Amino acid sequence: MHPDDLPFFLNFEVAVGDFFINFSGEQLFKYKVQYDFRIKKANGQYIRILHQFIIIQHDPENVKTFAIDTDITNLKTDVTPQLSFIGLEDEPSYINVDVNNIFTPTKHIFTKREREILRALANGMNSAEISDSLNISRFTVDVHRKNMLKKTEAKSTYEIIQKAYNNGWV
Repeated sequence: MHPDDLPFFLNFEVAVGDFFINFSGEQLFKYKVQYDFRIKKANGQYIRILHQFIIIQHDPENVKTFAIDTDITNLKTDVTPQLSFIGLEDEPSYINVDVNNIFTPTKHIFTKREREILRALANGMNSAEISDSLNISRFTVDVHRKNMLKKTEAKSTYEIIQKAYNNGWV
């Protein structure tokens, strides 16, 4: 997924949950949800996908959906993802819903190398392992780690990783 679209996606998923919490019984089956986002193809090019789904089964432990993803790259030129709830069987529709920004986009505060080290830390690697995997000196890894602590005002690696997950940096 395109990094700029991730906050929209997360907000959409929260909004979908909030929308359906208000319904029960047969009304759950009377809405199609649709939103768009960009994904990267194997060749590195991004395409815009329209994700649509309907609920096909619902019980207290499980919700099953039927989803269709369609390439709409040539149809939509606006880069802002949008969420809509399409009413079926005479239910009202809600087009281009304005969702609360629970997950707001943040700018990367880390350099590319720091993000590589952050991902390695999040995967449980220590400085020596990171040094070997990135072909850089352990001293360089430790300097990056210190810079990351300073940038995040964190007191530990654990706190950096926690902030990174909360802000969508990894």
